[in-house]
Amino acid sequence: MSTSTTHIRTRFRDHRLLQALVVWYTAVWVATSIAPLDRHDWFLENLLVFAVMALLIGTYRVFPLSDLSYVLITAFLTLHAIGAHYTYSEVPFGFWIQRTFGFARNPFDRIVHFSFGLLMAYPIREVFLRVANARGFWAYYLPLDVTLAFSAVYEIMEMVIATLVAPGTGDAWLGTQGDVWDPQKDMGLAALGALLCMCVTALVRRARAPRPVLLARRET
Repeated sequence: MSTSTTHIRTRFRDHRLLQALVVWYTAVWVATSIAPLDRHDWFLENLLVFAVMALLIGTYRVFPLSDLSYVLITAFLTLHAIGAHYTYSEVPFGFWIQRTFGFARNPFDRIVHFSFGLLMAYPIREVFLRVANARGFWAYYLPLDVTLAFSAVYEIMEMVIATLVAPGTGDAWLGTQGDVWDPQKDMGLAALGALLCMCVTALVRRARAPRPVLLARRET
């Protein structure tokens, strides 16, 4: 599996892993598009998915990402598809977590916001490595910064859409569940996920870095 630093360009027809990911996500998306809990909310939740898919498809021939980045992106989009089907505040798995751990609310939306940082910071880092030649501190700080910026922009877009486009489905679309600090907590969790991703990436790179060979001093 290629990574951000071991990228190998492969034509789609020869890229078995990417083909499998496309089949997987297509199946998930089709399944979750059937009889969603709130069709209007489902459509709104998928607007950004359409944009992301168009971007990934449109840039594949000139700027394909690494295998690991595509796996992480697919994992996040899968979680988002589940949330869009049920609306984030009504996902059954979230209710199970709520009952098991005694939470006051369905935490699935918080899990996905954390996953956004955890899973998407690495592909963002790859873009900075290959486009801006980011190195050292900046190769880890910039993905964290951009992840937090994307999260903030998303929260603003949610507010605008809920206010102007879908005032009747505001609660389902925003998924605040009565928490006035919901946007801030969502952004904080995304930042925490990105920070964890960058820490793990740094540790893995350090563990794989070639160690200097110390030559024994010759006796004279």
